[in-house]
Amino acid sequence: MEEKNNPQEEEILKKEEAKNNPEKEVSSTTEQHSEASAEEPEGKKEKSHKGKHRKEDKVEELENEVAGLNDKFLRLYSEFDNYRKRSLKERIELNKTASADVISTLLPVLDDFERALKAMEIPEGDVKSVADGVGLIYNKLKSILNQQGLETMKALGESFDTDFHEALTNIPAPEPEQKGKVVDVIQNGYMLNGKVIRYAKVVVGS
Repeated sequence: MEEKNNPQEEEILKKEEAKNNPEKEVSSTTEQHSEASAEEPEGKKEKSHKGKHRKEDKVEELENEVAGLNDKFLRLYSEFDNYRKRSLKERIELNKTASADVISTLLPVLDDFERALKAMEIPEGDVKSVADGVGLIYNKLKSILNQQGLETMKALGESFDTDFHEALTNIPAPEPEQKGKVVDVIQNGYMLNGKVIRYAKVVVGS
């Protein structure tokens, strides 16, 4: 019958065996290192795989963002182009309407001129009456234009100003105080809503 060694005796035997067989112990240690080394690349591969997935997700996210911004830009451009076309059309229509309004106010003046011309065709017609009629037409036309913002520029006796006057010629001033001033108006100047639309053509005293 075999006798069983107690734990202390077994441990002592193992130590003695290790001393007698050092190569076996080295082999065991090498195997443990090899197993650890074999596990390490797998961990690195897993990390590398995760990193690659993260990069791909980031690229996809950026591509989606660029696509969204591009779509937003195209919509804004389309809206602006439509707004530009609509504004241009409204401006053209406004100009047409404004012209129509002015012409409509001038039609009565045209009617008066036609009546005046017919009155002049009568040989025995009263010249004074015709002249008075033409004067009334002139005043009517001037009143209509004034309502549209037209204003006759005051020039006679004013100091010459290139912002309002165009000097056609200079003549010796009849009076010393008229030097550098407008002594005659050849053609009236006009302003529309405060803006010069025609300079007054004048003669300046020197």
